[in-house]
Amino acid sequence: MGRFHRHDDGTVHSHEHGEHGHAHDHGDHSGYDTGSQRVDVLESIFAENDVRADINRNAFESNGIRALNLMSSPGSGKTTVLAATLDELSGEVAVGVIEGDIATDLDAAKLGGRGAQVSLLNTSNGFGGECHLDAPMVNRALQGLDLPGLDLVIVENVGNLVCPAEFDVGEHAKAMVYSLTEGEDKPLKYPVMFRSVDVVLLNKIDLAPHLEADIDTYIAHVRAVNPTATILPVSARTGAGMPAWFAWLREFVAGD
Repeated sequence: MGRFHRHDDGTVHSHEHGEHGHAHDHGDHSGYDTGSQRVDVLESIFAENDVRADINRNAFESNGIRALNLMSSPGSGKTTVLAATLDELSGEVAVGVIEGDIATDLDAAKLGGRGAQVSLLNTSNGFGGECHLDAPMVNRALQGLDLPGLDLVIVENVGNLVCPAEFDVGEHAKAMVYSLTEGEDKPLKYPVMFRSVDVVLLNKIDLAPHLEADIDTYIAHVRAVNPTATILPVSARTGAGMPAWFAWLREFVAGD
């Protein structure tokens, strides 16, 4: 099946391979050449997304808010990282969370009672749900937050290592949680995600002895595709390394 990818210059190209793609076009198996029409549709989608992203960005900036897009694959520990973050910043930084999930409010429930405003955004559409949050979705979710009262908005994106990285939602920075349990090859297999982020939280380092994992190799593979990202080895479960993440966030909120 063809996959579509937007390049840094905004153009959309089609690539034929088996990875998941944004087109979600599973019904056209007629053999007709419809590639150019699909690209036109996707370029229109991305253009509309960028318009809404600018609207979101203006809303953040007019309210003095810093916005962070937090991404990962499923099971990386992203929600656990976020829960620990809310506990740390409670009473110090006014945080709003846009919680994106295909279905259920399980992750949103884990974040309740931690001093943050939470706006739940389910992407289920009757056909399985979207694999990412885009700017129009985030714009709708912003209606559930009291923006004038916030310092920081964290968008907890849908767990997926492909789609979320390609959609600007109006954020000031992108971060991702990458778990040791995912294997050391993920930056090489999914470079678009790793290349797009400003911060990589290398999570579950407490499991390194059990996995016989070499943390330096994980870091080297991230560096191979993103030489400038801040890489923070952490364990959200034990708290190891988390102060460095909290310090980065405080500087981010301050605009440093």
